[in-house]
Amino acid sequence: MKKINLAVVGATGNVGRMILKVLEEKDFPIENLYLFSSKKSAGSEIDFKGKKYVVEELTEDVFDRDIDIATFSAGGTISEKFAPIAASKGITVVDNSSHFRMEKDIPLVVPEVNGKEALNNSGIIANPNCSTIQSVLPLKPLYDKYGIKRVIYNTYQAVSGSGMKAIEDLANKTCEVYPYPIAYNCLPHIDVFLENGYTKEEMKMIEETRKILDDDSLKVTATTVRVPIKNSHAVSINVELEKDFDIEEIRKDFESFPGIIIRDDIENNIYPLEQESDGKDEVFVGRIRRDFSVDNGINFWCVADNLRKGAASNTVQIAEIVANEMQ
Repeated sequence: MKKINLAVVGATGNVGRMILKVLEEKDFPIENLYLFSSKKSAGSEIDFKGKKYVVEELTEDVFDRDIDIATFSAGGTISEKFAPIAASKGITVVDNSSHFRMEKDIPLVVPEVNGKEALNNSGIIANPNCSTIQSVLPLKPLYDKYGIKRVIYNTYQAVSGSGMKAIEDLANKTCEVYPYPIAYNCLPHIDVFLENGYTKEEMKMIEETRKILDDDSLKVTATTVRVPIKNSHAVSINVELEKDFDIEEIRKDFESFPGIIIRDDIENNIYPLEQESDGKDEVFVGRIRRDFSVDNGINFWCVADNLRKGAASNTVQIAEIVANEMQ
């Protein structure tokens, strides 16, 4: 297999470091590895597969070298400026920010759901929102087999999604990141509020779900909540299907879908937990039951590691699709 020249932009951040960990675990075929960060972190060293790599400052000319794929996890402002520069040099960018997600000609990819779209790129591929990623996995088999009328999301999102300072706020019971202390609180407020009363995070889930499932008419609503959990997001998902269904058949549909693990044995108190998903790439689904308030309604609980499947692992999976096409 051809080895890839790979760059990691934002290498010293939470997601960047997790990308490197996942690359190492997967033994991704790397010929040359380049690590980029802000001026503040430049010069630091990161160990990868037993070798020390010096982190370079991200500048406009760092892409003037032989790089095949570059992952970006340094925020929307950095992606807006530097991702097009990298793409103009013939580098395929996999971007974790929200900046390019809703641009028409840029694919928004969850490999298990619409992986082939990664190859229809013009140099940039967008990685979806963490909660959207884990949610569309169980939605996809339902959409394909039964059709979907409406989706209602209620999320319970860990503080790791806000970075290291938020993790410190939770541990130290301080209040540096959020408008209120996150310790002992659930905050129905992720990202900024918009004029329509929704938060930007909620609108991300609504719009990204439609784009990934390729259905602009799909009815979706969301309430996103930050909870005092260190890592892994949970989503309560209510779906109204177009067709009737057998609940046991739904369980089989979930079980056979790649990337999903079922935890659904209420007699033994078995259901998805953040603690179990922490450190894993799979999406855990349970509490699968009918919603008797509507025709053809179903409820289920969905949990995944937001730093892995919700960011780093999904990014690496996309990079694998691109790398395979380069063979």
